[in-house]
Amino acid sequence: MGRVSGKVAIITGAASGMGKADAELLAQEGATVVVTDLNEADGQAVADAIGEQAVFMRLNVTDEENWKAVISATVEQFGRLDILVNNAGMIALGNIVDTDLESWRMVNAVNSDGVFLGCKHAIPAMAESGGGSIINMSSVAAIHGQSFVAAYTASKGAVRALTKNIAMFCKEQKNGIRCNSVHPDGVKTPMVVKVATGKETATREDIEEIGKFGNMCEPEDIANLVLYLASDESRFVNGAEMLIDNASTITPPVGV
Repeated sequence: MGRVSGKVAIITGAASGMGKADAELLAQEGATVVVTDLNEADGQAVADAIGEQAVFMRLNVTDEENWKAVISATVEQFGRLDILVNNAGMIALGNIVDTDLESWRMVNAVNSDGVFLGCKHAIPAMAESGGGSIINMSSVAAIHGQSFVAAYTASKGAVRALTKNIAMFCKEQKNGIRCNSVHPDGVKTPMVVKVATGKETATREDIEEIGKFGNMCEPEDIANLVLYLASDESRFVNGAEMLIDNASTITPPVGV
């Protein structure tokens, strides 16, 4: 207990899935958590369930003015910003030939632009607080590519590269901020299940079926890694690609 006591965290896409698990665990370990999402009802419910250590703020990660307002409100209310978890994301099926420009721009706006804007405006606030940790959610798609999600792969590749750029910049600035990326293969979240099954809602049996090959982890598995990166235990971990994929990136596909 208390691994991030006294720290203030902003988590995007925290109304469900990985973001929700991140918020719950960081609060459990002592952080004050700003739960952000476009889904106001579920986001507020997450904050209410956590209790006095959490507040909800509506955030469209593609809106720069919204980012400025959320960061400003966080610092005004809590006096500091120590942790940013850029978790909000979306996925659209389509290979490079099938993907239309509208889908490309939409996916990259959320997954890539959203991370850029969050980092851009959080870094000055974190520097004023004496440093901090930025955790950017990427994917194994950024490591080895995935042919059936061209826009998603590109967006997560951008997150991977930007993370390293930010780590180098912050080290040069000596501002005490670290930046790392997390690369899951698959997580048992509503977004992933929807894409994998084609269903708006899925049963636990559906989830277990798509996870039977051992590459799908629980949101809590991601949260444990986020907690480590958010804590001072990882003070020398900077610019790293943290794979959480049960060796899928080094395992040949079936039939090869």
